[in-house]
Amino acid sequence: MSHPSAPAVLAIDQGTSGTKAIVVGGDGAVLALAEAPVRPAYLPGGRVEQDPRELLGSVLAAGREAVAAAGVPVGAVALANQGETVLAWDPATGEPLTTALVWQDRRAEEVCAGLTGHAERIAELTGLVLDPYFSAPKMAWIRRNLTREGVVTTSDTWLVHRLTGEFVTDAATASRSALLDLDAVEWSGELLGLFGLDGERLPAIVACDEVAGTTRAFGGEIPVGGLVVDQQAALLAEGCLSAGEAKCTYGTGAFLLANTGERAVRSSSGLTTSVAWRARGATSYCVDGQVYTAASAVRWLNGLGLVGDASDLDALAAPDAEGVLFVPGLAGLAAPWWRPDATAAFLGMTLSTRPGHLIRAVLDGIAAQVADLAAVVAADLGRPPARLRVDGGLTRSAALMQAQADLLQAPVDVYPSPHATALGAAALARLAVTPSLTLAGAVPACAPATTYEPRRPAERAEEFMTRWRRGVRAAIETGRDA
Repeated sequence: MSHPSAPAVLAIDQGTSGTKAIVVGGDGAVLALAEAPVRPAYLPGGRVEQDPRELLGSVLAAGREAVAAAGVPVGAVALANQGETVLAWDPATGEPLTTALVWQDRRAEEVCAGLTGHAERIAELTGLVLDPYFSAPKMAWIRRNLTREGVVTTSDTWLVHRLTGEFVTDAATASRSALLDLDAVEWSGELLGLFGLDGERLPAIVACDEVAGTTRAFGGEIPVGGLVVDQQAALLAEGCLSAGEAKCTYGTGAFLLANTGERAVRSSSGLTTSVAWRARGATSYCVDGQVYTAASAVRWLNGLGLVGDASDLDALAAPDAEGVLFVPGLAGLAAPWWRPDATAAFLGMTLSTRPGHLIRAVLDGIAAQVADLAAVVAADLGRPPARLRVDGGLTRSAALMQAQADLLQAPVDVYPSPHATALGAAALARLAVTPSLTLAGAVPACAPATTYEPRRPAERAEEFMTRWRRGVRAAIETGRDA
């Protein structure tokens, strides 16, 4: 929906492997796009780090390039962030004191191991599972092992501080920290105590449709609003505004989110519950599950010399995996297993197995893990999503998307833009500077680029999922015995 008085917005999506900046017109049209790469360091022991200065440099470079290319006045700046990436920094100078520990980083397993007796209480308060994926364990690890100086926050707080001088985070990002009382949407002293973070200075929590400050980094004095986690931004952009509507983003990992309305449904099946967004005076919640390796599994295939890049997948994948199964635990398994120690496995190989079978098995394995997440959503919400809206680079693989529709036994709608995260953040920024705009009015309606309908009979899909789950259990047991 267009809004004649809505200004153009610079929307910045600061991601794991790059920063994307788009300028979006008041009618939702993309006027300019710029991207800057970010290079995470993958280190032994499950450590994944980024250089904070490179993150900031990528935000400034991509943002300035997009504004220059658009050639129109920008009325607001939005920022979508990685969610659970953390660093320590000096609030007096803004200088980083540590590297940024990326959401994929596993080094805080020792912190979580010491809190297993409190896992149930943490889940009750936060809606999250006790796992190094979330911010608080990594923050505690930094405090124990790197520095007691400065503040320790998620990357969005540092970036917004460098842009505006403010010390804030948004409600959705705060809900990914394991330090937020999910129902009250306030920092919890009890949780700070459990993680050994008593006395830490934490940022103010702002709504996603709130002006958090102003910046001169991209021209004149421009309001900064539309602060949100990347996955929740995509949920909004794809129009999942009502309880039960779901989307999956296929990026470095795959992330399935389902809107639960204004009720924070606690998962009984291993999903996490978060704030989807806080806007127009109301808080919407979502349940979500993660596949840690999606595009990163394709990059792994590339490293083995089996594929060039993602565009080669459909040409190189065999029509059928011929019994080969792949468990995509290259960085551990998230929901619903929560086994950070799990490893990846190919099962069912024979002398007739060829590279194309392995590639097909990887695609089937990614689709199967997303299908398992959808089954868990169905258990938590009482019904499966009627259809799945999808976005991200891997949606270009028709083989993967068809496998997804077959294993879900539901239609899969491909979002027509590669910029779902940035467009969701832009919608929230428009709300921040246009008081008359409604949430639904801020999200441009759009038809799917493609819809994949299930082709595989339901019994064949269930048979595959049963065999695949058995393979996951076998892989986990093998990893435990190793």
